[in-house]
Amino acid sequence: MTPSQPAGPRPSLLGVFAHPDDESLLAGGVLAQHAASGAATAVVTTTWSPDSHRAPELAEALAVLGAGDPRLLGFADARVPDSAPGRPRLCDAPIEEVVGLIVGHVRAVRPRIVVTHDAYGQLTGHPDHVRTHQATVLAFHEAGLEHFRPDTGEPWRPEVLYAATHPHSGVGELTALLERVGKKVLSVPDEYVTATVDVTGRSLERKWAAILSHRSEAARERSLPGILARLPARVRESIIATEYFTRLGTGAAGPGGGLRELAV
Repeated sequence: MTPSQPAGPRPSLLGVFAHPDDESLLAGGVLAQHAASGAATAVVTTTWSPDSHRAPELAEALAVLGAGDPRLLGFADARVPDSAPGRPRLCDAPIEEVVGLIVGHVRAVRPRIVVTHDAYGQLTGHPDHVRTHQATVLAFHEAGLEHFRPDTGEPWRPEVLYAATHPHSGVGELTALLERVGKKVLSVPDEYVTATVDVTGRSLERKWAAILSHRSEAARERSLPGILARLPARVRESIIATEYFTRLGTGAAGPGGGLRELAV
């Protein structure tokens, strides 16, 4: 990471994540930093219905982070069928349908940066995370094609796509905490990480407040928000104060062939 901070807002950013709370856990600090600088920020959530109990929690979290209103695609969570009654599970929906919906949001927001899950599906390998990663990678490239889903708006080519991830050296105490509740930990080699962002200070306060906004998850013992909520503040902050990303690709030509860092 370059330590310099140029004047003016950071680049506009769109996060595309599977579940309400993923945005706060994986990129809450980056979202808060970009919003605080005056950059446009937004989040697409691929599962859970807009009339579910998690929708208002998501709205509260996004308000804390400065990331606008919820953009829920409304597919069902792979492990919670009643999360979207009458809708297919995200992992069962045709990939082209999911991609088309994400493309519509990319064209509406017109971000320079898109952030999503990594190919593993983020630490625990949740199938919704994997599917969201796959659909977002396709949408990132297809949003700029004029003949792809012209009904969703004018073409827009974001500059760079990042995957939120965890390097082997950055998992730390998370491994024992997740394995204790029967979850696996899927981290990547350190050299895969191309952006490491320190989100301490005000950004960390907003990130933690956003995580706690997901009250139904924070009340559960096996969920990551619930695990974090039961830790001493010092331990919790050491886990969530750094966010890691892998640059997956570039679209429109930008400075140096695309934005190289998230904390620019």
